[in-house]
Amino acid sequence: MRQDQVRVSRRGLLKAAGVTGLGAVTAAGHAPGTQKDPSPAVPPVPATTYLTPGRKLTGRLSILQLKHYVPRYDRWFDAYAKEWGRRVGVDVEVEHVAPERLVARTTAEMAAGSGHDLIEWISPPSQLEPDVVDLSDLHDEAVRRFGLEQPFCKKASHNPTSHKYYGYAHAWTPDPGNYRRSLWRQVGMGDGPSTWEELLEGGKAVRQRSGTPLGLGMSDELDSNMAALALIWSYGGSVQNEVEQVVLDSPETVEAVRYMARLYKETMTPEVFAWNSASNNKGLVAGRLSYILNAVSAYRTAQSDAPGTADDIFLTPALRGPTGLGIACQHAVFVYVVPRFSKNVAAAEEFLLNLSANDAVGTYRSELYNFPAFPGRVPQLDAWLATDPFGSRPAGKLALLRGSATWTADIGYPGPPNPAVGEVVTSFVLPHMMARAARGTQSPAESVAQAAAEVKAIFDKWRARGLVGR
Repeated sequence: MRQDQVRVSRRGLLKAAGVTGLGAVTAAGHAPGTQKDPSPAVPPVPATTYLTPGRKLTGRLSILQLKHYVPRYDRWFDAYAKEWGRRVGVDVEVEHVAPERLVARTTAEMAAGSGHDLIEWISPPSQLEPDVVDLSDLHDEAVRRFGLEQPFCKKASHNPTSHKYYGYAHAWTPDPGNYRRSLWRQVGMGDGPSTWEELLEGGKAVRQRSGTPLGLGMSDELDSNMAALALIWSYGGSVQNEVEQVVLDSPETVEAVRYMARLYKETMTPEVFAWNSASNNKGLVAGRLSYILNAVSAYRTAQSDAPGTADDIFLTPALRGPTGLGIACQHAVFVYVVPRFSKNVAAAEEFLLNLSANDAVGTYRSELYNFPAFPGRVPQLDAWLATDPFGSRPAGKLALLRGSATWTADIGYPGPPNPAVGEVVTSFVLPHMMARAARGTQSPAESVAQAAAEVKAIFDKWRARGLVGR
């Protein structure tokens, strides 16, 4: 085994870090986790790049990740990665791919046993666990340096059955509703819907009055999964329970699917069955949709491409269901994995620690799309959300996102996002389940039963491999 492939022990890493801790401070001299920003409009100061004492890096580090939904972030990230590499003696290369290509590209590299040293997904890459480096020591060191992370970020990189950290979660994104206030005000709902029933009633009224549909996808893309999970949870259903038993085939799930079929027939158009990850963004910005579930990227696009429309877009928190529960899935959780074939594990680990050290800059350059996995790294976030530094009108339009962690869950809720749940999401079992009922090719009960059988087979496969709890 090559020296750069040997995972540093936690004791060794902690000892190497010594009293310098992170080894990264801001130019103003603030310790990690205590950065100050005098005004929401002033960008944060980048952290100085240091290495963990005792480590020397060489060689090349190749990174694969999707094209960020906020282009400004990629411009910052690519320059940051190159500069970090220059400072520490590593040649860093970053490749961005379309979101729809990321899973297939990763799968191909794992099968070939060669490819990038770091790969970032925006959903828990739990099914990659057999093919990636255990980052438990890296996680422990990050917590020591940066403080505790958001619980659902920890769950997005950890398997409680194998007790391994298959990835490193550094950021997440909330998934609010985005609605056109002028259209909803015309039907007496200027504050937008607060429940799924109000979404149906208001969406139907908006369509009848203005001809504008709403848009929740039922296709092979990220937003469709998020909508399906949020709806099922809000109706009291789930894919699994707390102890990883499949419970999808339930009266609650059937009712959620029945609701989605009605929502489609009364408020949507067939385009939702063929959406990609940009479709609802484009529809909202073009003025063709009255409501979508999406991160702030859709709104940010409107700010640059259609300012008048942007001024009319407002946000809602998670919609409540019949149980009174309002819960949304993370729109994204940013998790890096280090494949076993990586030729520069040491550089990959150091890069991730330095990336978290620069969370404040990354959050800002993402135009508040990326929320930090380690909240203490970005004490400015609440102020930025209260007074958007990117020109929102009114300036406090994003303020409701300050509490978004309280109504956000990971894809495995109420259990862990284990490899089986990861495969359920990346194979789009739930959007297909919704689509069959909405199209009328199966009854809601029949479609749920088929999906539950598919989910059970996936769980059985991973349980047999010892990576899902018994």
